[in-house]
Amino acid sequence: MSATILVPHPCSVPDVPRAAPVLVVRNPAPEPARPNWNGFDLNLLVVFEAVMQERNLTRAGRRLGMSQPAVSHALARLRHLLKDELFVRTPQGMHPTPRAERMLNPVRSGLQELQTTLTAEEFDASHTSREFTIAANNYAARVVIPALAHRLTKLAPSAMLDVRPTGLLDVLDQLDEGAVELALGTLVEGGDRFKCVGLLEDKYVAVLSNDHPDAATPELPIKRFAALPHIGVSGDDTTFIDAALAARGLGRSVCMKVTLHSLVSVLIGSQGLAVLPRRVAADLAIHCPLTIRALPVPGPRITLSMIWHRRLDNHPAHRWLRGTLRTTLAAENLALWPKQHLQACASTVPQGQVSRCGEDDGQAQRLDGRFEKRALRACL
Repeated sequence: MSATILVPHPCSVPDVPRAAPVLVVRNPAPEPARPNWNGFDLNLLVVFEAVMQERNLTRAGRRLGMSQPAVSHALARLRHLLKDELFVRTPQGMHPTPRAERMLNPVRSGLQELQTTLTAEEFDASHTSREFTIAANNYAARVVIPALAHRLTKLAPSAMLDVRPTGLLDVLDQLDEGAVELALGTLVEGGDRFKCVGLLEDKYVAVLSNDHPDAATPELPIKRFAALPHIGVSGDDTTFIDAALAARGLGRSVCMKVTLHSLVSVLIGSQGLAVLPRRVAADLAIHCPLTIRALPVPGPRITLSMIWHRRLDNHPAHRWLRGTLRTTLAAENLALWPKQHLQACASTVPQGQVSRCGEDDGQAQRLDGRFEKRALRACL
């Protein structure tokens, strides 16, 4: 008798009670707390910008009229708000963190825009106690700054004029950082960030001590010019002389280079000569026993420009400063040359190359024929 064995089909699954699905709910990660900008104190950004500029809490406080503890407290509040150290103390001063470096330009531009927006449209120079900071090269410091200082004393008696030598400074960086607001130099193209307006043109002359043997002659022959020892001014480029002499088979010897401040003391009583811009030479000759002679070689024109950051284009006080500078030069141009040197320098001024400042931000305007003869007599 055979038995039948039933084998379950491999796909058949017996009914087994299943557990109910479990729903797992995960809470999202908490977002980082955001600063409450409703009560943000803009003075904290003013302190931040000052510390970035000075890299020292005491100096930053002095600049803002605050004590060092007050600056430290404001910085601590900003650190807490932004959750970043912002500055780390080092032997060289307060070193900014990467976050602080990224903040600098937007903060500086924003503060400047805010100041411009909130400043009254009319600027009253007679009552302002504002500080004007100008960077000036050797030429501007000697020719332009004295006249500007006298005019500011009359028009803005309570204002502070801070003039800094350009020296080894990067003037464009200084303008970018707001360390200076106006620069007087030789830049002719400001690009997208800076505006550059020509103010003056000049050319080079030879200067000798009054007791120099060649001071008695009306002209300085080129061979004699090349043979005399030359005293250079540090930072001035007079290599055009070497090129002009070399084209004639001549050469010169530069026996020393000194600062402009030391030049007069070195030049007086010496057998050498110096090559200087005309207006600088004339200014020195007013007070010192010096003789001016035309160069026996052609030289380049010297151009003086004023440069500023474009963010200050419409700043009322800055517009006033620029206008005052232009007006000062226009008023003082005819007085920049002393009468005792008219004959010596008049021959160095080519016809049609005398210029004065315009009344707006445009390029310097040429004098017309009515003024040109008068200007040549004054040796502009």
